[in-house]
Amino acid sequence: MVQRLDVRRVRLHDLRHGWATIALKAGVHPKVVQERLGHATVGVTLNTSSHTDPELRAGAAEKVAGLVFGA
Repeated sequence: MVQRLDVRRVRLHDLRHGWATIALKAGVHPKVVQERLGHATVGVTLNTSSHTDPELRAGAAEKVAGLVFGA
């Protein structure tokens, strides 16, 4: 059916990664994301999900700069 509709196959595991990335980008605490996914450590969650979105890194820099220098 995937070939007939000409759409990309999406695995259940892909949806997990997508959910984690969206949750982190939305500001959900990484520990909460880790617990929802059942990862052993928050490090596993962050290594797996946060590297896919460069905006997460840029957003972090802007937030810290705002705290240091004022908004």
